[in-house]
Amino acid sequence: MKPELGVCYYPEHWPEAKWAEDAALMVETGLTWVRIGEFAWSRMERVPGDLHFDWLDRAIETLGDAGLKVVLGTPTATPPRWMIEKHPDMLAVDALGNARKFGSRRHYCFSHPGYIEQSVRIARIMGERYGRNPHVAAWQIDNEYGCHDTTVSYSPSALRAFQLWLKDQYSTIDALNEAWGNIFWSMEYGDFDQIDLPNLTVTEPNPAHVLAFRRFSSDQVAVFNKAQVDVLRPLTDAPLLHNYMGRILDFDHFKVGKDLDVATWDSYPIGFLSDRLEADEAHKTAFLQQGDPDMQAFHHDLYRAVGRGRWWVMEQQPGPVNWAPYNPAPLPGMVRLWSLEAVAHGAEVVSYFRWRQAPFGQEQMHAGLLTPNNRPAPGLTEAKQTADALADLGEVVQTAAQVAILFDYASDWAWAIQPQGTGFDYFRLVFSAYRALRRAGLSVDFISPTDVPNNGYAIILAPGLATLDSDLEHRLTEAGDLVILGPRSGAITHDFQIPATGRPGLTDLNCDVDLVETLPPNVQRPVEGGGAARHWIDRISGSAPVLLRFNDETPALMGENGLWYLAGFPDEALWDRVIEMAARETRVALNPMPEGLRRRDTATHTFLTNYNAQPVAWNGHVIDACGVAIVKKETPEEG
Repeated sequence: MKPELGVCYYPEHWPEAKWAEDAALMVETGLTWVRIGEFAWSRMERVPGDLHFDWLDRAIETLGDAGLKVVLGTPTATPPRWMIEKHPDMLAVDALGNARKFGSRRHYCFSHPGYIEQSVRIARIMGERYGRNPHVAAWQIDNEYGCHDTTVSYSPSALRAFQLWLKDQYSTIDALNEAWGNIFWSMEYGDFDQIDLPNLTVTEPNPAHVLAFRRFSSDQVAVFNKAQVDVLRPLTDAPLLHNYMGRILDFDHFKVGKDLDVATWDSYPIGFLSDRLEADEAHKTAFLQQGDPDMQAFHHDLYRAVGRGRWWVMEQQPGPVNWAPYNPAPLPGMVRLWSLEAVAHGAEVVSYFRWRQAPFGQEQMHAGLLTPNNRPAPGLTEAKQTADALADLGEVVQTAAQVAILFDYASDWAWAIQPQGTGFDYFRLVFSAYRALRRAGLSVDFISPTDVPNNGYAIILAPGLATLDSDLEHRLTEAGDLVILGPRSGAITHDFQIPATGRPGLTDLNCDVDLVETLPPNVQRPVEGGGAARHWIDRISGSAPVLLRFNDETPALMGENGLWYLAGFPDEALWDRVIEMAARETRVALNPMPEGLRRRDTATHTFLTNYNAQPVAWNGHVIDACGVAIVKKETPEEG
């Protein structure tokens, strides 16, 4: 499939006389997809049952007649004001017991049965009207699950649903008490109806209770999503998708993704640099107008796995955003670079947010491809340049990488519940491993604990994997020549108890975690020969060979039988050593990259993306500042 470009458009925001003009300019720019409708419920149904789709009919026809393919969104992320009057208890409730009021978006609780029914109803109405429309080529369900901390709700609806979920999971209250260790602090229950939500407790609630509630909350997102999937499936042959976000780990995206055809995500590189990334000031200054060189690629690769190979960028930043602490403009070339980088990682579509900057509402300061008064913004030129580049590029064929990272959403929940020290964060740990692989010039796949493909990976990394049983251990060792675990892997059971076999409880590696300790951010544990561990340290022992030692002679890395256990959160130097050792063990060729330059290999091309504000020379190529070099059959096509 040849990659294509698109844009997010809001016909309800603009005079109808402008729609055809906009559509023509979109096509002239080289765009082929347009997303509409995801926030327009109040225009579709101003009062209950009073449906108005004539304007949407005309918008779809106008866009489609111009040659554009429409992604139609179900509008359930923005229930209209009358919905609150109809279901006043549908609002999500925060951990302090405060209802999330109307006046913004995502003001609903995933567990409210009345709102689920309303969401299914509007999805059915839209599916019956547009499911066979030749211009509607894809459907987006809702918008940005989890945005604004809306996955977890402490509402009465959530409480009732949680109690039923627990009964389904554990069958008897005695089984739950045993699994949760409720004898501790005399927390035993006599009935499922006695169990409350784990907020507003005097001190830390039972971690097993909290983890169960996090699993339940994640499942509720999947249930909500599936309710709309089930009503749309019989009404359309077009693919169903959802647009995920960056560093939102509140729900299991793999579970939601199983019911969808395509995973998409919303990429805002400069916003993420200041808002969602831990880095020193020198790094943030160097990449202030480009974004971090690995943050976008991480999510591209993760969502390629969530989509089982099919994924898009649904919202690509085209200029300054409005929501980060600071919002500088992208350097010239970066919109094109971000777009081509997504294509390198397998994106079928890259869609810009948005077509025209809004002159009203909460996003007035968010740039589009056009200014509010209809002048071209800088991103429009780069979108056209990207379209031209894609026309010359042709088809990009993906291939499995040599290395993979296992990503487990439940591990993030577990370590957020009991981090045992400030600074230990699952995303930071996994992202540090991903960065190390990218510094080594490697392409990376992601896999999930429930779906470990037997692809014959040379190396699989599973840092911080909270729960690890013998079955998963076996599947990992079958799938990879070398599996690197730790730190903190195999530390708890599904119900947040220390495993009876000890930590990490591996069958094929004689290694035991004797104790764990956490370090303040200004303290590191040096490793003999270079590098150090930080944040979290496992003190390990056993008969397995010691591959690296800390300066105090305790093991830093042990390994045998294709399994290694890493006993701390590595700094960059230690990660680089571990990756180099693993590459020697598995005969993987490394291509160390200069700062800010990254490589992505496909079956047909090698992409070199330069996030630096100055040119970089590497391996016979000079890559322009904020530029991309694309190598096909040893013939570079630079830009």
